[in-house]
Amino acid sequence: MAAPEQWSYILGLLFTLLCLCDWSVAQTSYTISEEVDKGTAVGNLAKYLNFNVQQLESMGLHITSGYSKPYFDINHETGVLFVSDRIDREELCPNTVKCSLNVEAILSNPRSLHRFEVIINDINDNAPSFLEEFAIIDMSESSYIGERHPLPIAHDADVGPNSVRTYKLSPNDYFSLDIQNTGDQRVSAELVLQKPLDREKQDVIELTLTAIDGGKPPKTGTLRIQVNVLDVNDNSPVFSKSLYKVQVVENVDPGTALLTLTATDLDDGVNGELIYSFTETGHLNTDDMFSLNDNTGEITVKGNVDYEENQAFEIRVQARDKGTPPRSAHCKVLFEVVDINDNAPEISVSSLMSPVKEDAEIGTAVAMVTITDKDGGKNGQTNCKLTGSMPFKLKSNYKNYYSLLVDGPLDRETVSQYNVSITAVDEGTPSLSSTSIITVQVSDVNDNPPRFLIPHINTYVKENSPTGTIIHALTTLDLDLNENAKTTYHLINNSPLTTQLASMVNINSETGDIVSLQSFNYEQLKTFQFKVQATDSGVPPLSSNVTVNVFILDENDNSPSVLAPYSEHGSVNSETIPYSAEAGYFVAKIRAVDADSGYNALLSYHLSEPKGNNLFRIGTSTGEIRTKRRMSDNDLKTHPLVVLVSDNGEPSLSATVSIEVVVVESAADIHTQFRHVPLKEETFSDLNLYLLIAIVSVSVIFLLSLITLIAVRCHRTDGSFSRYSAPMITTHPDGSWSYSKATQQYDVCFSSDTLKSDVVVFPAPFPPGDAELISINGGDTFTRTQTLPNKEKVRLTQLSNIFPCSIRSKIQAYLSM
Repeated sequence: MAAPEQWSYILGLLFTLLCLCDWSVAQTSYTISEEVDKGTAVGNLAKYLNFNVQQLESMGLHITSGYSKPYFDINHETGVLFVSDRIDREELCPNTVKCSLNVEAILSNPRSLHRFEVIINDINDNAPSFLEEFAIIDMSESSYIGERHPLPIAHDADVGPNSVRTYKLSPNDYFSLDIQNTGDQRVSAELVLQKPLDREKQDVIELTLTAIDGGKPPKTGTLRIQVNVLDVNDNSPVFSKSLYKVQVVENVDPGTALLTLTATDLDDGVNGELIYSFTETGHLNTDDMFSLNDNTGEITVKGNVDYEENQAFEIRVQARDKGTPPRSAHCKVLFEVVDINDNAPEISVSSLMSPVKEDAEIGTAVAMVTITDKDGGKNGQTNCKLTGSMPFKLKSNYKNYYSLLVDGPLDRETVSQYNVSITAVDEGTPSLSSTSIITVQVSDVNDNPPRFLIPHINTYVKENSPTGTIIHALTTLDLDLNENAKTTYHLINNSPLTTQLASMVNINSETGDIVSLQSFNYEQLKTFQFKVQATDSGVPPLSSNVTVNVFILDENDNSPSVLAPYSEHGSVNSETIPYSAEAGYFVAKIRAVDADSGYNALLSYHLSEPKGNNLFRIGTSTGEIRTKRRMSDNDLKTHPLVVLVSDNGEPSLSATVSIEVVVVESAADIHTQFRHVPLKEETFSDLNLYLLIAIVSVSVIFLLSLITLIAVRCHRTDGSFSRYSAPMITTHPDGSWSYSKATQQYDVCFSSDTLKSDVVVFPAPFPPGDAELISINGGDTFTRTQTLPNKEKVRLTQLSNIFPCSIRSKIQAYLSM
């Protein structure tokens, strides 16, 4: 015969085989016996999860359960689930046939949850026992053969085959046992009289009742019984039924009548008067639940009948007469509790994984949801769903166990927190429901680059600004959080100019401030461009670019410069005029340029000396010095003049030039090649007559040609003159002038006398497409940029060659009067 240790090993092996068989079928549950040794294998989780045992350590597999003791653990080297603590089925699942433990296997990488049900099989570790060690039974000597007397029921904490299966009575001459099975896995025994009693021969009979369970080997419990043989009353009460079955609805009102028991006694008088009472009720205290009228046998509800606590009640009732000695009869009353839907489903959430990354894949487990309902039948069957529209779903795992999974894309920048509402509804009538809200936080990932508000940034800085001036403060917008939104800035090295730019500007990588590393000169550099990249601190980092255009603003830091021939500093320039010069006689023309631009380069001319001058005047915008009046005998022969050239900057800068005007007796003394004719003559000479005739003739020819040209041009362009703007005159830093006009062109000429050169501008009616730009440099030479057709250029050339420049000046002056 095998030793107990060998039997234990064999039983453990058998249960392990049963467990593996069960696992291979259901794949969601294992079976193991209670009280197995620590370390006993339950099942191979690695095989079930389809992982190599080498992966278990890196995947972070661990076991959790909601019980006070860690009954199970996993061997990370083999992947076997084993018992880690003593399992007592009677402690875990008292008064229940089926006992199971729920175990959760959690994988950290990748994140997933798996729930298993471990069914605990009962072993025969408890012996039957009676509530009392000694029982007294009174029986009359007139008891008839076959009379029955119920015996106390033995209780066994084990279930199934290991519970009480039979009873055995010690050998005697008077009694035998009638063993009854009620169908609810309870076995009871009745003492049956086999031989008439004779108190005079034996008034006390000692018996031993033995309860035997179905274990292998079986366990037993005993009860000592003392039978007292009483005299006289020889008729016992009799119930109409030996077993009464009654249905009672749970939550029925107290006082509700359920059943009236009926028993009869053929005796007369006190021997036939019956008293009803409850006898043994087992482990349930039915006196708190039901009330029995001892005279009428009516049973009424006394307490709260709850289906969730007890689905059935078995009560034993005794009817005893008042004879001496009294005789009694016994019956069983089985109350079946009818369930009503009075319990809403309960929702419990475990293994909540929050926050969830916003880039979590579809199917990622978030939590385990368990639905329980204490009701039975359809009242306890539940359906579970999510309310509202959100990127999650419930997946049924096993019975009322669900997994909350990600079912759509998550975006923390749109929704950073979800209140997931889970509603469970049972199938009762009317149905009951409950709702639970799970808060799921969404954590940030770096999925948004820092963005500039505009793709191009235009910023302005004054020239001569000190080094270290903040040119512009860059700002970006990043929808991410924390390190994912922390932005740094730097220049993009994508061109040979980057090295040069690095010596001009610097960018604070943290604040985005663009700081100048040098003082800028507008006359040398008017604008420059570079690109900046903003990069966040996420993993991986994201970036975006912006183009920065820096415009240098001009300041008035250059004084006007007088052009030749009056440009020598400290020199006194001399000009001569005849004594007969009329008012308006051209004396000299001062030309100056300014390296600045805009108003800072807009020049004006003034005579600063002598004070009170009434002989000469100067054009503030042209720089032409002319006589105000004719000479008189009282005027000096030499007139020193000081011309002040000022710009329009703030503050204004200026330059001066000195000219000494010498009055000579006749024009022959003036040693210049050409002389300007005064605007008005006091006398009318023959030369003036010829000149007038020539002017009138030329004017008529010119006007006729001009009218013809305009008519032809209007016919060709269909009124194109109205589309163009006014002319622009631009001075260049080298002293040259440029003329351009949208609807007109200008023919500019100077006299060959550079000391007294004049500018005459002749407009020509040409559209912008045929425009001509004429530039005059300091040496009075022409530089043309010709865009006209050849035939149009010929017209201008012919018109320019009709008269010399001096004659054309007079013609222009005449036409402007």
